Order: sequence, then C-alpha cells, then structure tokens
Amino acid sequence: MPSNVPDFRTLLRETKKSAVHLEMRDQYSVADEADQFAAWQAGHRYTLESRAEWWHPFHDFVVETIGRGVTIRRARIVSEPVTEYIRYEHSHTFTNIAAGEQIRWLPRSRAFDLALPGADFWLFDSRIVRFNLFTGDGEWADPRNVLTEEPAIVDLCTRAFEAVWERATPHEDFKV
Repeated sequence: MPSNVPDFRTLLRETKKSAVHLEMRDQYSVADEADQFAAWQAGHRYTLESRAEWWHPFHDFVVETIGRGVTIRRARIVSEPVTEYIRYEHSHTFTNIAAGEQIRWLPRSRAFDLALPGADFWLFDSRIVRFNLFTGDGEWADPRNVLTEEPAIVDLCTRAFEAVWERATPHEDFKV
C-alpha cells in the first residue's frame, strides 16, 4: 500500500463521530475466513459462551473506538434465498454486535430502487470513503482499496447508506 494512503485501522482510529460500512455481496472468499467458513460448514457454531474462541483484536478495536464516542453501523444487502456464505455470516454477526456495532440486513428485492455505489465501502465521519474491491469470486481485488474525499462520491455513499439503513431490518429480527 502506498505510504500516503492510510490503512483501515488508521482511518478508524482518526474517526471522531461515525463509521458506516455497506456490504453488498452474497459471497466473500477472503483467505482469512477460509478456515472459519469450512468449520462452520462442518457444523461448528460460535456461541456467546465461547467468547475466547471468537473474540479477536478487531473486536477490541471496535470496543475502543465506540468507547471514544464513535458510532459504528454496518448494513448488508443480500439476495434471497440467502447464500450459504450469508447464513454463515449471519450466524456469527452477534460477535460484531457484542463489540458494539449496530447491524442491519436488507433483502436485495427491497433495494432495487436505491442509488448505490458499485462496491462495498466504509464511510468515516461522512467525509472519507474507502471502497472495498473484490474479484468475482469474492477475494480481495486490490489490497490498497480505493480512498476518496470527493464530495459527490461521499454524498452518494452517505445517501446510499442512510437509505439502506432506513429500510433494513435489525439483525435480531432478520431471519435467514
């Protein structure tokens, strides 16, 4: 990654009020999830009681960030019926919620009339957008991602996220 492009942790560490994340893929195949996904497919499930097994430094970072007064919201647009990957993701979303994130789900059939950017993104303090680019198979396409403060793009992402959030169902009420 070029030295002038801050990494995700730096961006979140510098966030003062809010970070929002919009996920729009039905399948991710990132290497760092492969073992957990395979275990889930074999029947393994996380529980609140097995916190030592699933609590990671990312969760600590979220707790620390929220402790500074930052709100973290995540919305996921999914096709129905959901893919096996989305069932896996849904089954352990409680881990993100335990760290303090707010998470909602929106069926793609209820998002067809929304203006959405062409890639997943994080939006920090409604001023910086970091797009997450993936290959068709769901692997990271560009480890640097794409970062912008262009007002028109920030506005598109802000409006898109808020429109999705307004329509989406809170995690505890969304059934897969």
